Amino acid sequence: VQLQASGGGLVQAGASMRLACTMSGFTHFFYGIGWYRQAPGKRREEVSCFSSADNSTYYSDSVKGRFTISRDAAKNTVYLDMNRLKPEDTAVYYCASARYKGGSEYFCLMNVADHWGQGTQVTVSS
Repeated sequence: VQLQASGGGLVQAGASMRLACTMSGFTHFFYGIGWYRQAPGKRREEVSCFSSADNSTYYSDSVKGRFTISRDAAKNTVYLDMNRLKPEDTAVYYCASARYKGGSEYFCLMNVADHWGQGTQVTVSS
């Protein structure tokens, strides 16, 4: 299983950005996939997760209402649309997944993911 994250870059506060995570070698029908981020000097935190078992989504309080996670099953790709970006959103963003049949919140909060992609840097200037 390989995960390839893309779409990071430098934007100004208030702008939008889309991240993509393309999955390959993934044969599991039910899976969970999430976006996580880590800023310098801070612990890694969950951002948003999706579960294919129940099509549920989860968002952390810090991004709720601004970020949207979505899936294009035909392309084996999960997106994270980020709107109204803030400087505090600056971090390296990672996508991660695992075979999984539960809900998205548990997947996110309990660190269920066991396959991780490389990170993509998102920098939001003020």
